[in-house]
Amino acid sequence: MRNVTAVAHRGDPYRVRENTLPSLRSAIGRGADAVEIDVRLTRDGVPVLLHDATLERLWDHDRPLASLTWDEVREVTDGGVPALADALAATEGSRVMIDLPGAPGERAVRRIVDVVREQGAEGRVYYCAGAPAMLAVRGVDPDAEIALTHTSHAPPRAGLLDAVRPRWLNYRFSLVDRALADRVHRDGCLLSVWTPDTRRSMRRLLAAGVDSVTTNRIDVLCALRDRLTS
Repeated sequence: MRNVTAVAHRGDPYRVRENTLPSLRSAIGRGADAVEIDVRLTRDGVPVLLHDATLERLWDHDRPLASLTWDEVREVTDGGVPALADALAATEGSRVMIDLPGAPGERAVRRIVDVVREQGAEGRVYYCAGAPAMLAVRGVDPDAEIALTHTSHAPPRAGLLDAVRPRWLNYRFSLVDRALADRVHRDGCLLSVWTPDTRRSMRRLLAAGVDSVTTNRIDVLCALRDRLTS
């Protein structure tokens, strides 16, 4: 069996509110090799951890993040939404997968990459999203490690792979079988999947030959992986 990377989806969300520092720390404490976080910009250009476009689902404030300054975000969430810089500091020593939801433009991508550089985290951060965002990352940072999210069973276009130069192809777990895993590996990429949460799905994916699994149940994945490889 391959050495499979266990990635905690937004931290440890079944126990602690997602995309918060306590959630990231909980996931690492439960064995995560990497944590996946979602990053967006405030109105004044501060990269923060939030998956949704608004604060409503997690923080009960129906306002778009993009309409709020960093100071306002801290006020309405009582400091619960962390800045990317703080999240990188809190995960020192662990890998971090930065997902870029919401089709960020080059300005937003550049600001996020700049914060990663300012924190000296280039060597442990990799970026994840669809083609437009990953093309923007590649344009800003020629050396960035990229996990290109692909939502079709058909292979990505060769021209896209040449432009993005991903290390990983990132698939929804339900699309993945042994044949797809073999094809990804033949094409010179590693295969990551998101987000299986049952032991049955995890076991199937590990047997199929994936290289990385992103899950909401990081303790379950780590225990299963360790048992199968011991």
